Amino acid sequence: MNFKRILITGAPGTGKTAVINALENAGFHCFHEVIRSMTLDAKTQQHPDTVLNNPIAFVSDSKRFNQQLLDARKQQFDHAINQEQAVVFYDRGMPDVLAYMDYFEQAYTSDFIHACKTNRYDAVFLLPPWEAIYVQDNERLETYPQATEIHEHLFKTYSSLGYDVMEVPFGTIAERLSFMLNHLDKAHA
Repeated sequence: MNFKRILITGAPGTGKTAVINALENAGFHCFHEVIRSMTLDAKTQQHPDTVLNNPIAFVSDSKRFNQQLLDARKQQFDHAINQEQAVVFYDRGMPDVLAYMDYFEQAYTSDFIHACKTNRYDAVFLLPPWEAIYVQDNERLETYPQATEIHEHLFKTYSSLGYDVMEVPFGTIAERLSFMLNHLDKAHA
């Protein structure tokens, strides 16, 4: 089946989950972010008094953790072929792994880059940091200033891989959804 893979990304706390939930409620198939469950698992291996940050920074073997994350996102990419819809959405994609590794100044091998270059999304929407809605929680461990830095790394990574990154303006969930769907309609008309 010929279908479009649409990626929604952004730093923590930008409203991705709300947009993904709205897309699902509108009948679209959405692949959810996999790192939240991985974060909870990684936190169970830490001392309770440890100050935590993103699990990429605190796990004992960050390369292994990132490989597992890349593999999980690749599985989502591959499973899209089983969907019977013209458009599928992803909450984060494989290049996010590179962006976060760059942010945390972690080295990665060419196989990470190869996976991102050979498994292409048809469109990338980037939700910018939005301080008014930003909330830290048990899985969103970054501060707002860190989120703005991560945003820059995401934009740079996707751009360097040849994507035309479309930044989604602030607005209600319905307005953001409308922006994305209208853009997709125009691009594929």
